[in-house]
Amino acid sequence: MNINYSQLLNDSGVSALLITDPYNLRYYTGFRGGEGYALITNKDSKVLITDSRYTEAAEKECYTGFTVRQYDTKISIYDIMKEYISRDKVIKLGFENESISYLMYSKLVDKLCGSDSQLNLEPLGDVLLVPRQIKTREEIELLREAEHIGDLAFEDILGILKPGMTELEVAAELEYSMKRHGAEGLSFDTIAASGKNSSMPHAIPSDKKLEKGDFLTMDFGCIYQGYCSDMTRTVCIGKASDEQKKIYNIVLSAQLSVLDNLKPGMMCKDVDRIARDYITAQGYGDYFGHGLGHGVGLYIHETPAFNTRDTSIVKPGMIETDEPGIYLPGKFGVRIEDMILITEDGCESLAKSPKELIEL
Repeated sequence: MNINYSQLLNDSGVSALLITDPYNLRYYTGFRGGEGYALITNKDSKVLITDSRYTEAAEKECYTGFTVRQYDTKISIYDIMKEYISRDKVIKLGFENESISYLMYSKLVDKLCGSDSQLNLEPLGDVLLVPRQIKTREEIELLREAEHIGDLAFEDILGILKPGMTELEVAAELEYSMKRHGAEGLSFDTIAASGKNSSMPHAIPSDKKLEKGDFLTMDFGCIYQGYCSDMTRTVCIGKASDEQKKIYNIVLSAQLSVLDNLKPGMMCKDVDRIARDYITAQGYGDYFGHGLGHGVGLYIHETPAFNTRDTSIVKPGMIETDEPGIYLPGKFGVRIEDMILITEDGCESLAKSPKELIEL
C-alpha cells in the first residue's frame, strides 16, 4: 500500500496520528491482528504497539518503516506512546473520535495529558476514512474475488433449496459454501428470510421452514484476504403470485436503472434518487425505507453511502452496493443487491449471479 503519511498528517492538521480502529490499522500499517495502536508522527516515527500474542505476526505484516513495540506488565501502552510523543515534541495528537470508546478517550486524557504536558487531543473525524474510499488495483481484485465467492455460494444454494428447509439451514449452507470456496470468514451475519419474514430487511434467520409460494431473501457476504463481499438475491420457493412478480420486477428495474445511469461526478444522494424515484413512481416509495447502498472494503459498511443525505461525489475506484428493496409488512419483501465498481465512464457489477426471478 502506497501511503503518504506526511500528507495525511498535513490534511489532519496534527503533529501525530493515533490509529486504533482495526480496519484503519490494517489499511495504514499492514497489521491484521486488530488489537493494537499505531502512532505516526511528523518526525517520521511509525510505531505499532501490541502485546505478546501479536508481536511476531506484526513484525511480519507491518509495512516497511514501522517499528513494533510490545507492551506488558512492566511497560504500558501509554508509557510507549509518551516516549515517542516526548521525543518528537508532539503537541497535537489526532485520535479516532468516531470509533474510540469513551473509556479509551478518558485513559488517553489521564495518561498522556497530565498537568505537566502540553499535549492536546484532536478529533480526526473521517480523515482516515476518505483515502480508503478509492480502491487500489490490488484491492479491487480482492473485492472482485470476494464477490465471486458469493456467486459460487448462490449457485450452490440453488441446488439445495426446497420446502421444509429452515432459514437457519439456508444460512448455514451459504456460510459453509463460502468457506469451502476460499472465504476466511463472514463479512456480516447471514440473512435468510422467507415468507412474511422477508418483509423485514434485516431479519434474523429462524427455525421457520420454507413453504411453497414463499419469497426467500438471502443477504450474504464473506471476507477474502481481509476484504468483504455483499450480495442479496430473492428467489421464490415454487411459483410466484402475480403480486410477487410485480414487486420483484419493480425492484429489479430500479436496480438495473442504477447500473445504467450511474456515472462518476454524481452526488451520492442523486444515485439513490435513481432507484427511489422509480420505486416511488410505481406507488411503493413508502416501502423502500433504507438507503440504496454503501461503500465496501476492509469493512462491510464504508463511506460514502448512496442515501438521501450523502452529498459526496462519486469517483472512479469506489466500490459501492446497489440494493433497492420493497418490503410489504405482513406479506413479503424483495431486495436485489450487487457490489459495483465505479469506472471512468460508468460502473461495473462485480456480482455475476442471475437477477431475473428464479422460481424453484
